[in-house]
Amino acid sequence: MISAVAYITSGIAICLGLGLVWDHFWSFRAQRPADYANEAPAFDLRHALAGSYVAHGVIFDYSGRANVRFSAQITGTFDEAGGVLAERFSYDGMANEDTREWQIRFIGPDRFTATAADVVGPAEGVVSGNAVRMTYRLQLPERAGGHVLDVVDWLYLMGDGTIVNRSDMRKFSIKAAELFAVFRRPNSG
Repeated sequence: MISAVAYITSGIAICLGLGLVWDHFWSFRAQRPADYANEAPAFDLRHALAGSYVAHGVIFDYSGRANVRFSAQITGTFDEAGGVLAERFSYDGMANEDTREWQIRFIGPDRFTATAADVVGPAEGVVSGNAVRMTYRLQLPERAGGHVLDVVDWLYLMGDGTIVNRSDMRKFSIKAAELFAVFRRPNSG
């Protein structure tokens, strides 16, 4: 006769397995760059992210509750080898600001790596059609717990040059947060 502990353990294992299968095949993280290969306009980082942007966004916690609202000033400079994307974040209701400076290096026509002070190791990036996917490990500041999160970051280029950003952040494969932001040129409305 199977004990209650075995039933509970089996149930937990099945639920975790189903969650991993769902995540791998049908969730936001299941997207692949090839899904956007034929989408226009083409996302060329050298042009799409060059110059100045203003971003507005929300960070949702693990439960889906919007708990941080932010704006950012973003400036990109690029050449044929790579570039720098400088970001300055301010948060609604908070006095502190954060900065991040991405050092981007092109390693092929549709691939790049990027490094930043709060990113553990290099970020890996792929450009396909109107989309960019970056994967990296983000070290949160101590005031936010200092955790290291696994991030899948997607950027989608719209026809008017607006960029829509969605990020999924996890710790031990469990969703910790999600980010949604819109980047626009300062005078684009």
